[in-house]
Amino acid sequence: MTPECTSEGAADVAVVIATYNHAHFLVDALRSVFAQTRLPREVVVVDDGSTDDPAAVAAQFPAVRVVRTTNQGLPAARNNGLAAITARHVIFLDADDVLLPGAVADGLACIDANPGVALVCGGFRLADANLRPRGGAVLPRLGPLGHNALLRGNHIGMPATVLYDRHVVTKVGGFDPALRRCEDYELYLRITRDHRIASHNGVVALYRLHGSNMSLDAVEMLTWHRRVLERYRPDGSDPAALQAWKEGMHAQVGAYANIVWTDRGASVGPKWKQRRRMMALAPWTTTKAALRQLLARSLPRPLADAMRSLRRRALIAGAGKIDFGDLARIKPVSQGYGFRRGTPVDRFYIERFLVTHAADIRGRVLEIADDKYSRRYGRAITQQDILNAVPAEGATIVGDLAADGLLPADAFDCVVLTQTLQYLYDARGAVRQLHRALKPGGVVLATVPAISPVDHEDWEWYWLFTRHSAQRLFEEAFGAGNVDVELSGNAFAATCFLQGVAQEDVGVQWLEPCDPTFPVNIAIRARKAG
Repeated sequence: MTPECTSEGAADVAVVIATYNHAHFLVDALRSVFAQTRLPREVVVVDDGSTDDPAAVAAQFPAVRVVRTTNQGLPAARNNGLAAITARHVIFLDADDVLLPGAVADGLACIDANPGVALVCGGFRLADANLRPRGGAVLPRLGPLGHNALLRGNHIGMPATVLYDRHVVTKVGGFDPALRRCEDYELYLRITRDHRIASHNGVVALYRLHGSNMSLDAVEMLTWHRRVLERYRPDGSDPAALQAWKEGMHAQVGAYANIVWTDRGASVGPKWKQRRRMMALAPWTTTKAALRQLLARSLPRPLADAMRSLRRRALIAGAGKIDFGDLARIKPVSQGYGFRRGTPVDRFYIERFLVTHAADIRGRVLEIADDKYSRRYGRAITQQDILNAVPAEGATIVGDLAADGLLPADAFDCVVLTQTLQYLYDARGAVRQLHRALKPGGVVLATVPAISPVDHEDWEWYWLFTRHSAQRLFEEAFGAGNVDVELSGNAFAATCFLQGVAQEDVGVQWLEPCDPTFPVNIAIRARKAG
């Protein structure tokens, strides 16, 4: 008896299967959909003008809808399927491939762990024409920096491993019908310019090798891959992205050169034709790929498999296990908050807060240690003061902020106080002095750490803060109703900050979501009544 999708208990997921003259494979694809541990709510087969009869195959599965169109190509067929569904999430499965039973469940679990992502992806395995697996799992190695990682190469690899947010795919325009190949890669790049993505270690699909796969023509794939990447060449304003793009343009030649020397199911004639074409295109890279494959084939099978596994760093994390990767270390990735690698994670939150309240930085302004933020964000500053605990160049006031009478009374329109209160044992006294020093209607813009490494070379450090402690500390001096407290950060951002991982390593899209359970930084805007 063929299982059916029903609304009761079904996941809010659609599976769209595009087929063109692949009706003989379609039954395997559909069986794999209905073998899911979490059944999808919708299953749509798009017959892209086939001359065989996919509708007859689909009729064996009463829950399946068939959309028939003239032949328009794979990207357009997927878009037609997208237009026919209403589910929140969608998987695009090619008719010659199959899903493994946990595909839907693993994808939804990853989405639950990463709210707001545009897509999630897992791993896959190659299989022969009879769906017998070949080789180990191929897992995505994206990490948090989706767009830059994808500029370096299509680490997702197989379209069926991706579970999309349908609204995002629709919003960005779906697949590009003008592309004959690499349309999935182009969509990933387009999505990750503005949206976060996530990956997981579940192996969710089998990629069937049957001798006529489009991906087997490595030279043609390389040509379209380069065309797609050319669309997304970054300008000089983002050096990290530009470097990733350059690495991608170089690395893809090696990747496809390697493919022509692997046994991917193409017949001998076309395989040697591709090798000759690739050799003419990139002789040195193709030669190295040939020698690497020759070495792998000359080694005992267990040793060769171990070397491939080590090279891919593909580790499947089972129940109760986590792949800690670069974080499996006692010492952090970098000392010094991330300054040694780029811009510390907490600076993203500090500077975003100051941008939001830039209109407050005006008139007579006091800043601690230097005036960099006042100069960057201030508007109509008439006098700039700098407070330092010890005499230093540029300092106009020297001493302990908590000391009575150090600051003139009713003098300042704004005080910019970033990451300072943790160094003051008498934080309460310092806040009282800030209130005394502000003019009526004046504002203090303060930030304090909620979680942080404490550098051994740093000043004497006394405090970390919570929302409640920051609120109460400032309300004691400024009064209830005159203090606004804002939390920023999430578990991932906190982990990065503790490890000294910089913004440039991860991308700000992963820093933006706020989880109040894991604040990294606390920002306070306090106004003196008057």
